[in-house]
Amino acid sequence: MPYAIHIGPNVRTSPFFDATVADGVRGFSVYNHMYIPGHFGDPDGEYDRLLHGVAMWDVAVQRQVELDGPDAMALAQLLTPRHLGGARPGQGRYVPLCDHDGWLINDPVLLPLSETRVWLSIADSDVELWALAIARERGLDVAVSEPDVSPLAIQGPRAMEVAAALLGEWVRDLRPFAFRETDLDGIPLVVARSGWSKQGGVELYLRDCTRGTDLWDRVKRAGAPFGIGPGAPNDIERLESGLISYGADMRRQCLPANPFEMGFGPMIDLSAGHDFIGRAALERIAAEGPTRRRIGVFLDGPPLAGNQRPLALLRDGVEVGHVTEIAHSRRLGRNIGVGLAPVELADDTPGLSVRLPDGDRAASLTALPFLR
Repeated sequence: MPYAIHIGPNVRTSPFFDATVADGVRGFSVYNHMYIPGHFGDPDGEYDRLLHGVAMWDVAVQRQVELDGPDAMALAQLLTPRHLGGARPGQGRYVPLCDHDGWLINDPVLLPLSETRVWLSIADSDVELWALAIARERGLDVAVSEPDVSPLAIQGPRAMEVAAALLGEWVRDLRPFAFRETDLDGIPLVVARSGWSKQGGVELYLRDCTRGTDLWDRVKRAGAPFGIGPGAPNDIERLESGLISYGADMRRQCLPANPFEMGFGPMIDLSAGHDFIGRAALERIAAEGPTRRRIGVFLDGPPLAGNQRPLALLRDGVEVGHVTEIAHSRRLGRNIGVGLAPVELADDTPGLSVRLPDGDRAASLTALPFLR
């Protein structure tokens, strides 16, 4: 069997699926009810390519929730505690979404295509159903749907060279999170200066699912002079860079966290007067102060491969918090992880350890990100 998991019709494939199989994908995970490539047989090489060259990723699992109608921005504002005043077409924003109790339920990028049409580029949860329910309950004049949109990411220090060769020099002028609608020889795209890495690049939002292999092959050809190769969103680089992973770092069902705990506090302006889901809960949390904070963790001992479930953070053998994901960083030469701990737990607190399946490892806390 060439794949790590069964490929069945109950989980959707992306428009780039056949192209990734042809290019040697060796494993998949499931995200937003779709298959996402895990790696192409050389995880170390793919990590190095992201850090020093350029990689291409099938991230079609990064689904869009479209809000279309006169009340599109009104619904978008209800869904996020971030004040959207001044939002304009062509400039995206990173926005936390909360439920009525103030728990985070997603952390998408909001893409306003026009004053009446907005996309939420979501992480792994059913935001379309949530947005549809809120819109109906509030009687808003807006249609909520999942459009035919599938992102392909180009990431790494040479990503903008590939993007310019593919699309033209104008792409270099895009600001972070800015985007532009365009056409690549008949392939309809939205091109955004974004991506789930700190190495820089663009995401190509394909707007015709029948053109997935065409777009994949065009990116390969444009990137060949720069050494492009296939890969997948990289967990080690994201840990080093302090990026948040909804579903891994927090999830409403099993790892609930509020935006203040996860570092979204600077985005939340409770004095702006706008209404949003969870406002009363966040006002209470802000008044009382969060009880936990997001942490970076160093773990002693030989290199660790990773973890399949959250790990207990212990102080003198007593559980005080949790570590959500760990990995070995070759750049740092150390095992690292991220998690949540009580706010009173200082970085120099002694007696800390992390409980692994094969025993406890001594640990220490540090600020994020590990690497800038």
